[in-house]
Amino acid sequence: MRNRFIRQNALPVLAALIWGTAFVAQSVCTPYVPPFAFNAIRSLIAAAVLLPIAKMFDRAAVRRGEQPEASNRMHLWLGGVLCGVFLAAAANLQQAAMADTTAGKAGFITALYMVLVPVLGVFLKKRSSLKTWVSVAVAVAGLWMLCFRAGADLRLQTADAYLLLCAFFFAVQIHCIDYFGADVDGIRLSCVQFLTTGVVSAVLSAVFETFAWSGLLRCVWPILYCALFSSCIAYTLQILALKDADDPTIPSLLFSLESVFSVLAGAAILHDRLSGREYLGCALMLGAVVLAQLPMMRKEKNKLQSPKNGDIIP
Repeated sequence: MRNRFIRQNALPVLAALIWGTAFVAQSVCTPYVPPFAFNAIRSLIAAAVLLPIAKMFDRAAVRRGEQPEASNRMHLWLGGVLCGVFLAAAANLQQAAMADTTAGKAGFITALYMVLVPVLGVFLKKRSSLKTWVSVAVAVAGLWMLCFRAGADLRLQTADAYLLLCAFFFAVQIHCIDYFGADVDGIRLSCVQFLTTGVVSAVLSAVFETFAWSGLLRCVWPILYCALFSSCIAYTLQILALKDADDPTIPSLLFSLESVFSVLAGAAILHDRLSGREYLGCALMLGAVVLAQLPMMRKEKNKLQSPKNGDIIP
């Protein structure tokens, strides 16, 4: 029970940390590599790395005398393909928008998937508690203060519309993982997801894009960082965190901390100075996450302390 609680909290925060720092790498590649090509390369690299890792875990389980984790084959392939299609839509819309909008707007609008996850959950009969909705509202207020400075241009541009669609597809992808991930191996599901995203993006790139290989060579290290850390590690952590989550809204709140980490990384690495408004935004985001966890923390604590059959209750 304790491992489950840690998995649903520590893994999303680690994924958010990786995504927040990867935002810089994505921005660096924008002038040199078009969106479809960028996501095709990073996704196919991630799939190629994850496949031998899955086989390595299977061999390790056999050496320990255990059975490798079984997967519902239909859910593995159907879920992996659907998740990959939704991820391809979200990632390519996000990468296309980043060239024409501010980082603050991009971070704020993309993170709105944490609002869309419980909204979509209503239609999927996954209702969230009142405290969860309040947490989402507090987090949105925190994101607003974090991402928008006083006097910022709030007009909706084409790039911002792309980001709204991006947030929607990320929310759908989260629900898709929540539905199909319960009875499949998380690493293999991630592998199929990225194989699908890579193939879809490669086809779209071949049809709609042209790019110079010299530009690609200038972005080798940022692309590798996005492929190995943002895709391979963080999205696999996302699948593992959602595997047995009671409410996908809770992990989505933790995932949205990527905006906080991106701002804090800029302050730590690039020496950007944060205003009091931005510090307040970070505090509200963190407060929203803690508020959302309180019922779960109490529930898990009660389960851990509840006596087993045959125990003597003092």
